[in-house]
Amino acid sequence: MASTYTANSGIEKIGAGEQAGTWGVTTNNNLDILDRSINGVGTINLTGTVTDLTTNDGVLSEGGYKVLVLAGSPSGTNTITIGPNDQDKMYFVENGTNQSVIFSQGGGANVTVIAGAKSMIYADGAGSSAAVVDLTAGLSLGSLTLAGTVVTTTAAELNIIDGGATVGTTAVAAGDGIVTNDGGTMQQTTAATFSTYFNQNLVEAKDALTVAGTVTVTPTGATSVYQPLTVGSGSQIVRVAVTNLVAGQYVIIDKTTTTNSMTIDWTNDSAVTSSGISLGSSADLGIGIFNGAGFSFTETVKF
Repeated sequence: MASTYTANSGIEKIGAGEQAGTWGVTTNNNLDILDRSINGVGTINLTGTVTDLTTNDGVLSEGGYKVLVLAGSPSGTNTITIGPNDQDKMYFVENGTNQSVIFSQGGGANVTVIAGAKSMIYADGAGSSAAVVDLTAGLSLGSLTLAGTVVTTTAAELNIIDGGATVGTTAVAAGDGIVTNDGGTMQQTTAATFSTYFNQNLVEAKDALTVAGTVTVTPTGATSVYQPLTVGSGSQIVRVAVTNLVAGQYVIIDKTTTTNSMTIDWTNDSAVTSSGISLGSSADLGIGIFNGAGFSFTETVKF
């Protein structure tokens, strides 16, 4: 009776009465095949875009390794075909190349292991319709450590980031963190920082006031300002405090009366740092853009 071979690893089963005096050589070879299939680590050098990973009966083969370390410089995505297509296979894969690798055995599903990734896969040996399955897809982990740092997030927290359907009413405080994409790096920034940024583009509409003597217009936050006012008599002074402003914000002084006149200047910590423009007896607008140190004012006559 001639030798036969195991279905998945190609280990030779010596036929009854066969290989008298030489069976020890076959047995030792079988043990090597078995050893490789249990704990063997093999480096598979990839070139081009097509690779055959074959297990031959009775022979130490690349397809017989348990762990596949993929190396080399394939010219593009490399498709590794596991053969023969009727053998069940289980592999631990480390893709050390700079290309994605596709594992295929038959016409069924394939598995892609991207460059630099590790995976556990099996081929079902179903012949022409054989499929390859990624056992690490949908992996359930009790805990996770990345680059030595324990990831402490919960599944519920990750689901919120992914788009949870339940929306709460938790109050937001200035020191609360908001996750933002900072040039491709995810950072956590305080709500107060976001408030300052957004307020640069807001306008604070102040109540109308009557100017009699010198008055100071002070933004209550880092906001642009619209200030309507009347000049009761003569020539008066309006000062804009710049302490709370940031570059790019603006101030609109709306002189609503067609009589009398006024001068606009600005202060920094109560010290007058510069003079602005004068609005005459027409109903005028004084529009100033803050540059970080002072204003560039323009005068517009209202029609």
